[in-house]
Amino acid sequence: METKFSVKDLDLFYGAFQALHHINIEIPGKQVTAFIGPSGCGKSTFLRTLNRMNDLIDTVKITGYVSLDGEDIYSGVDVMKLRTRVGMVFQKPNPFPMSIYDNVAYGPRCQGIKDKKSLDAIVEKSLRGAALWDEAKDRLNKSALGLSGGQQQRLCIARAIAMEPEVILMDEPTSALDPIATQKVEELIESLKKDYTIVIVTHSMQQAARISDKTAFFLMGELIEFGDTNQIFTKPHDKRTEDYITGRFG
Repeated sequence: METKFSVKDLDLFYGAFQALHHINIEIPGKQVTAFIGPSGCGKSTFLRTLNRMNDLIDTVKITGYVSLDGEDIYSGVDVMKLRTRVGMVFQKPNPFPMSIYDNVAYGPRCQGIKDKKSLDAIVEKSLRGAALWDEAKDRLNKSALGLSGGQQQRLCIARAIAMEPEVILMDEPTSALDPIATQKVEELIESLKKDYTIVIVTHSMQQAARISDKTAFFLMGELIEFGDTNQIFTKPHDKRTEDYITGRFG
């Protein structure tokens, strides 16, 4: 199994507060890796270290090593290029206040693609990839804000796909959605992993059990346990993992 991200001895501080302690993990390519744990345990903070989103916070200090395909992403890497390779989908759907078409074409246009035929092809391919083409093809020039919450989230996934990333990070992508929309996004994640490495933060253990190949359990800024999802949920090695999964705390 190829390793996509390799993380060694990662510590992260917000000012004097240490939010992550000595994280060591190898995230495999073209699989779904889920991060679980109680609120405030560091899982979203860690997710954001993988595309350097924490750089946007002034007080953050990071030590340790994070590599993508063997290349240290915190040393000499162009951050914009990194974020093209490592796309992100947030907790709340955040489509731009423009048409469905322009939402998907936005990134490719920023990269200099202006040819309408090329953009049309990218938009269709990305919306198909996000299982939204059939619902959106007759309203491409209508505002994206007219879509339902679940459709908006799939549009945000299409927008990420349009940049042809290698990795898609998802920070609780279904927490604002109803069960039917959640199921659609989960089915989509399942189909995307053949082409992309997916890392998802979820507060739902059932979701992690349903869709992920690997699961990492975080507690108080530490990575307690990481392994095959089946093993983590049926035979965890650490008592704290077992206590969390069986609902004794969290």
